[in-house]
Amino acid sequence: MSFLENMEQRYTTKLYDSTKKISLDKIEELKKILHLTPSSINSQPWRFTFVSDIKTRSELAKVSFFNDKKIIDCDTLVVFSRIDTIEGFETQINKELSAGSVGYYNQFIKPLTDIEIKLWFDKQVYLAIGVLLSACANMEIDATPMEGIESDKYNAILNSKDYHAIVAVAIGYRDSADRNQPSINPKSRKEFNQVIKSI
Repeated sequence: MSFLENMEQRYTTKLYDSTKKISLDKIEELKKILHLTPSSINSQPWRFTFVSDIKTRSELAKVSFFNDKKIIDCDTLVVFSRIDTIEGFETQINKELSAGSVGYYNQFIKPLTDIEIKLWFDKQVYLAIGVLLSACANMEIDATPMEGIESDKYNAILNSKDYHAIVAVAIGYRDSADRNQPSINPKSRKEFNQVIKSI
């Protein structure tokens, strides 16, 4: 199928078939795709943790509100985290980025409040989430993005000292009984012309 056709078939999966597994080759491909995700000034203020271990997923499921069954039944949980300290980020970019990129950060981002800077980090992470969801659609892998997680408890379970979890994405294959799939519950979107404008 084309990318458009795959996007027409993707949806936020509610039920996973726990017997269906994603091949290791596809998991490795997704990791490489995430590694190539774009970010403003190539800042990359993130970490992506692939959790396939069922014991760890079970612990994370307990601190994921109503998303527990998805996390247990999916093949892999991908946790998206942003760097947790501004000082750590500045050390990173001073070592890794061009003078122009560091200059942009110093001029336009650094003067913001700490909360605003961390929100800028979050925006970069959300770009990566979009990349993963699109890649999964193209590879015919089902996915569920979830903000409904207890971030501090995720950090503790994953022993994450320098990064803060903000979103988790379950990936795997849909259960045929999932009533949210487009063949049963067609996608609901605004009218095309309300969203897309051409000049």
